[in-house]
Amino acid sequence: MSTRPTWAEIRTGFERPFWVANISEIFERLSYYAVFSTLAVYLNQTLGLSSTTAASLSGIFGGAVWVMAIFGGALADRIGFRRALSTAYFILTVAYFLIGSIGAPWLAPARAVMPLPLLAGIILFLPALGVSLVKPAVVGTTARASNENVRSIGYSIYYTMVNVGSTLGPFLAGWLHSRLPTQAVFMIAALSVFAMVIVVLVFFKEPRGKGEPKKPSQSARDFLTVASNGRFMLFLVIFSGYWIVYWQQYLILPLYIVHYVDKNANTPLILMTDPLMVIGLTVAINTVTRRLLPFQALVLGALITSLAWLLIPVHPSILMAVLSLVVLALGEIVQSPRYYEYVSRLAPAGQQGTYMGFAFLPIGIGSIAGGWLGGSLLSHYGNSAQPSMVWPILTAIGLLTTLLLWLYDRFARTA
Repeated sequence: MSTRPTWAEIRTGFERPFWVANISEIFERLSYYAVFSTLAVYLNQTLGLSSTTAASLSGIFGGAVWVMAIFGGALADRIGFRRALSTAYFILTVAYFLIGSIGAPWLAPARAVMPLPLLAGIILFLPALGVSLVKPAVVGTTARASNENVRSIGYSIYYTMVNVGSTLGPFLAGWLHSRLPTQAVFMIAALSVFAMVIVVLVFFKEPRGKGEPKKPSQSARDFLTVASNGRFMLFLVIFSGYWIVYWQQYLILPLYIVHYVDKNANTPLILMTDPLMVIGLTVAINTVTRRLLPFQALVLGALITSLAWLLIPVHPSILMAVLSLVVLALGEIVQSPRYYEYVSRLAPAGQQGTYMGFAFLPIGIGSIAGGWLGGSLLSHYGNSAQPSMVWPILTAIGLLTTLLLWLYDRFARTA
């Protein structure tokens, strides 16, 4: 069967802003995941914080980004995607530099007047201000700069670009692991996003369909309209359970491996498993599962991801951790592109940024709640000499989420 029609549609179906935004997303994700894959161990071993505190702060780092995106989406619609992206990448440059400087001599006065966990928490919140603008702007650009007949493919391309960066980030962190101090990871992350400031200013033009800039009152009305959509908000709350389960690969898996499997393990390289799977299989699996309705794909993906963590208790080892991440990635591949497609089709014209901002809310809730929950579970069962009990409990949370999604699809969903 010829693939020429598909390639022809891809060549002609996307405007230049689509490609500029999605290529910049590679470097944003590279920086983000280089930091995220290193963060829990950095806080625990370099800065001396407890496992529970390190996991909780890592959850704040990951979660604040996505919670703030609900406001970033409305702001991106207001100021335009070009201005949103360039501002965001500058903020991220400063934020990653500060994270790498938490233990630096020049921040000693700040450490002297406040507890280290509080100082770290304040600094770890700063990237949220940048990423909260990047994500809705890139996803909104994908919607506006894609023809209708290739929009589904556009979101698969977007998600593949995300995971190219998500692979390169842990690889970079892993490569630096035995060569330079951990702080170097954060400095290189800062340089990566600073380069994107220049790329956006030089190459990015506002995509079609922008219309007149929105007044603040209109942006506020759009925000309140989405927030008052009871069915949509219920869906977002339920779907947060998926992300509580998913984020444990960054929140407690590195700590679990270092403390209970192999203290010398290169955990950033292990965390490359998930994004490598996504890069290699997203478009192919999306093609195979495209006949599924978007919501059916969400339920199936949640089920697969939930079962992933059952492998580790069978025989705690690096191999089983990698196999768990393989299964986790398969569930992610099935649901994630279809999730963005589902939400984007709910959004009225001109409100893509606002809706896509809210679409990131479950990711944030899952990270914040998952950091506290995962860290507490690991501390409790680790002290009880049963650390592997953490994983069946996480699986149970995922299965409950899958059931609630199925019930929502059957009784509450209207679109």
